[in-house]
Amino acid sequence: MSLVWLYAVRLGGADRPPAGPGVDGESPRLVVEGPLVAVVGTVREEEFDEAALARAMEDLARIERLARAHHAVIVEAAGEEPTAPLRLATVYRDDEAVARMLRERAVEFGTVLERVRDRREWGVKVYVDAKPEAPAEAPASSDRPGTSYLLRRRADRDRGAQARERARAVADRLDEGLAQVAAGAHRMKPQDARLSGREQEMVLNATYLVDTDGEDEFRAALAAVEAEGATVELTGPWPPFSFATLGEP
Repeated sequence: MSLVWLYAVRLGGADRPPAGPGVDGESPRLVVEGPLVAVVGTVREEEFDEAALARAMEDLARIERLARAHHAVIVEAAGEEPTAPLRLATVYRDDEAVARMLRERAVEFGTVLERVRDRREWGVKVYVDAKPEAPAEAPASSDRPGTSYLLRRRADRDRGAQARERARAVADRLDEGLAQVAAGAHRMKPQDARLSGREQEMVLNATYLVDTDGEDEFRAALAAVEAEGATVELTGPWPPFSFATLGEP
């Protein structure tokens, strides 16, 4: 027995499916319904039914393999037509169920796909040195050691708060500037330094939907950010994962 794994929905026009392989090693194929095309793959029921997928969610190594394969198919599918990626582990019983979903959600898909036409997603992470500066002079001394200690702690706390406030101001200013040259922006929580692997503090973790003919202007805005002394990490271009992904039907 088999099931149908759904990768993405795109506008018709390109009649060639991605080369694959898909999440189960299968060759992706297309299900066409009117102007919409679903990129799907036939997968084994015993490995991809609800119970099997629940078990897979507890296996980080397998989830990573599935996510990589799912992502690769979507990236290839989005190379020719506006494409809406579907959430990982979106599975249907058969092709007719997929076609019915396309009919029922035709307006929703059409709106999303037109929004991302001729646009691509770029990821931006910005890092700054947000460590508090050393005080110009030590707090006034006191005859009481306990009082001196409390004064030093208060000064350290105040300088740390000022550094964090400066970092937040940098992030807000940069995000506002980049959003002005993008068609859409999605800002996420900055990653912990232990995950980023950098000593600098991440102050901006965002994705931007950018017109393909406006990417030079977007890069120029990033160059201005770097000129201010911030470190920029740019990834992409990607399919519009943050701007066209639809939830499960």
